[in-house]
Amino acid sequence: MTVLDTARAERGSDFARLSRRIAQAGLLDKRPGYYAARIGLVSALFAGGWAVFAAVGDTWWQMPVAVLLAVAFAQVTLLAHDLAHGQISRSRRTSRIAGLLVGNLAVGLSYGWWMDKHTRHHANPNHEDHDPDVSPEVLIWSERQAAAARGVARIVGRWQAFLFFPLLTLEGVNLKVSSFRALRRPSLKNRRTEGLLLGAHVLAYLGAVFLVLPPGKALVFLAVHQACYGVYLGCTFAPNHKGMPVLTAEDELDFLRRQVLTSRNVRGGHLITTALGGLNYQIEHHLFPSMPTANLRRAQPIVRDYCRSIGVDYAECGLFASWGQALRHLHEAGRPLRRS
Repeated sequence: MTVLDTARAERGSDFARLSRRIAQAGLLDKRPGYYAARIGLVSALFAGGWAVFAAVGDTWWQMPVAVLLAVAFAQVTLLAHDLAHGQISRSRRTSRIAGLLVGNLAVGLSYGWWMDKHTRHHANPNHEDHDPDVSPEVLIWSERQAAAARGVARIVGRWQAFLFFPLLTLEGVNLKVSSFRALRRPSLKNRRTEGLLLGAHVLAYLGAVFLVLPPGKALVFLAVHQACYGVYLGCTFAPNHKGMPVLTAEDELDFLRRQVLTSRNVRGGHLITTALGGLNYQIEHHLFPSMPTANLRRAQPIVRDYCRSIGVDYAECGLFASWGQALRHLHEAGRPLRRS
């Protein structure tokens, strides 16, 4: 369902009135020029990183190149995110094909699996029962989850605030493992294509690294690259919802409040916007997920003023403050486990 369809279904609701203002401002229109420039720059960064890797050769100076490529991989992943939301193209087929090439082939992330997971997150952000991003598999997000925690979550949960950033170093590998595991699900569309592209990525990725570097340096390079990639992605997505209210079945909120009250914006200039792929405007993104990234900044004052006019809290803070709130929330959620 598109944003306009949702607005029609909720005509007269708070979200419908806001949606009409946003549509009248032209902020749902596509931005082909912006995305042409962004895709060109990210492609140059990605290709340039591998060119530098080949040119530097067998040396420990490859470790800074691993960090550079981690940034390139993260920026490519953020492009896949925009494709999944239909921000770049109106054609679902075009978005799907581009998403498979950008996600599966370029960075080894299953586009279909991630799109399904992220769609469920958008439908019910920070909901204990429905949002896969707050599933208590390793980390726990509420005292209620702590009471039911078992296994790894129960062990890690006690000191998870201190373990959060170290655990992020494994996120890049976790995404790849989850992508391959998803290939076993009959519900995953285009499983054969996804599997072939994921396999091609692994062969090309490992082949390039081990062709240029001896085994010892290659393994260190892979560890640095995947660790930095995971931390970058974690620092991009964690500020958006972590530390915000966690919802349960008892919470009955309309669409606008469900999205706004569980999201947090991150203040900053163009550098923060570029680094976070526009996700620093998380509230606007959750309200209008198909809105091009370049329009989120222009939508912010409209959304913020509207939320204030109807008495809905609108959260925003700096990047480091957002991390601090997330870590304090994690530490508080693990309190029952430390007492036990």
